Amino acid sequence: MFEQEVSHHIQKHILSVLLHSKIVRFRDLRPPRIDTNLFSYHLKLLQKNKFVEKLESGYTLSPLGLSYVDRVNADKLFVRRQPKIITMLLIQDGYGNVLLQKRTKQPYIDTWTLPYGKVHIDDESIVAGAAREAYEKLTLEVAPRHVGDAYIRVLVGGEILSSTLVHICRFELDSYPETDAIRWCAPLKLRNYELAPAVEEIVSRSFFGDDFFFDEYTTEL
Repeated sequence: MFEQEVSHHIQKHILSVLLHSKIVRFRDLRPPRIDTNLFSYHLKLLQKNKFVEKLESGYTLSPLGLSYVDRVNADKLFVRRQPKIITMLLIQDGYGNVLLQKRTKQPYIDTWTLPYGKVHIDDESIVAGAAREAYEKLTLEVAPRHVGDAYIRVLVGGEILSSTLVHICRFELDSYPETDAIRWCAPLKLRNYELAPAVEEIVSRSFFGDDFFFDEYTTEL
């Protein structure tokens, strides 16, 4: 998968900060109470190992770095050895509009997606996991329907950036307040948004009316 994993706490801190931002300046990357020379050494190691790139405006994750953070646990940054498994919420109002949520983490930070969350080992079922995510992310108590699955692979230069198994769960909602990070969108206007991979395809596929569907999507960035 990777020639080496990131294990040093300073390097993990750097990746953790970059996980939640597109570009970060040098001074904002340095952990508190860490000597500047020591910090610089570890930052340069991440650059040497091609996890981090330096731009004129600051530092950012490289394609390899994006692939790495997509595979790690967001809290402890240990690498998962399998694709991510998530539930994704397809929420529609009475007019057919779809609820979108802005991503706050890399990869695909600041793109719009359907609300989602990782499946937990103690979830009693896929539907139970989706209901839990609806409450945790949106404070909604609902009973969603499991309507389909999708396997999403994203490539950069032929190399895998991310691979995700998505359980799509659907429910209807009369209304939900919009914020800077939450938007209602008509399906035909999805292209007006910068979307995370396969969001438009998943929404379109859900309108076929199948009892259950499965699709695979591969996107080259």
